[in-house]
Amino acid sequence: MGGGSIARGGITERIQRRFLDALLPPRCPACRVLLDEPGAFCPACWRELDFIMAPICVRCGLPLPASSEDDGGAATCAGCLAKAPVYDRARAAVRYAKASRRHILAFKHGDRTELAKALARLMRQAGAGLVEDAQAIVPVPLHPWRLVRRRYNQAALLARAIAREAERPYLAHELKRIRATPSQGGLSRAGRRRNVAGAFRARRRRIAGRRVLLVDDVMTTGATLEAAARACLAAGAVAVDALVFARVVREGD
Repeated sequence: MGGGSIARGGITERIQRRFLDALLPPRCPACRVLLDEPGAFCPACWRELDFIMAPICVRCGLPLPASSEDDGGAATCAGCLAKAPVYDRARAAVRYAKASRRHILAFKHGDRTELAKALARLMRQAGAGLVEDAQAIVPVPLHPWRLVRRRYNQAALLARAIAREAERPYLAHELKRIRATPSQGGLSRAGRRRNVAGAFRARRRRIAGRRVLLVDDVMTTGATLEAAARACLAAGAVAVDALVFARVVREGD
């Protein structure tokens, strides 16, 4: 009887999907060309993205020279060897470059919230292992004043989309930004760390004892993710991973 209910539910969802597709055909969220399925980029916009491919650092996900494949896919970058990050693993779908920057700015500041599903899909693919291991998916929060000005938290939209598709707990309010920090733009690596030090606080109730996956849109130096990870670990998280859509990759990193 239960199986029949599930089957009927699936049929109903497919019928609803076909009706909506006929009424509002799916389009590429970037260029608006018609697509066969929603929540994806068209082939032309997909090819513009600079995807991060193996080999990568097993800790922070930084792209590594091709020679690193000789290490059996378990190489660690020089930065992580010198000073391991607080989080266990970080992954990004693409490099922060011309196309990804355009999508992020539209998503973050241009009210293009429909981009969330397409970006989240690419993030899930890049961080499949992290999503699979996650016991809670947590967005990096905005300070309440900034949230009022922006009206939505882009990290929360991404985290919710990933959690929904992966059927993982989505914790929207367990991590708080308790200090309004100036923009990180233009700050050095050390300046960014100082700027966000102590800026977050996590509640133990649903964080403690869980492996947490932090979600954000962009990783520059990792300072914000490290500060957020520290707060989750202080609240009793057993481990913290991080997943972003794009990361800045500089020569010499």
